[in-house]
Amino acid sequence: MTEAMAMSLMKEAITTALLLALPLLGVGLVVGLVISLFQAVTQIHETTLTFVPKLLGIAAALVFLGPWMLHRLLAFTTSLFALMPQMVR
Repeated sequence: MTEAMAMSLMKEAITTALLLALPLLGVGLVVGLVISLFQAVTQIHETTLTFVPKLLGIAAALVFLGPWMLHRLLAFTTSLFALMPQMVR
């Protein structure tokens, strides 16, 4: 395995990880922001109020984006297995 090949694999791994994590983190961020605005407007400062909507939002995002995420992860894994003979040289 050459240094360029290792760097390419690491870049692809980091890109795949970011692509899989960003939609879920984005949903959590947006839901948290909306709940924070609601709390600021109504002056309800309950710490547990943010947990359930974030959980439901992330679960909904997983339901809708799960097949795409699985396809991305399988494509990355398949490319790793295809490169396996070249990595052991």
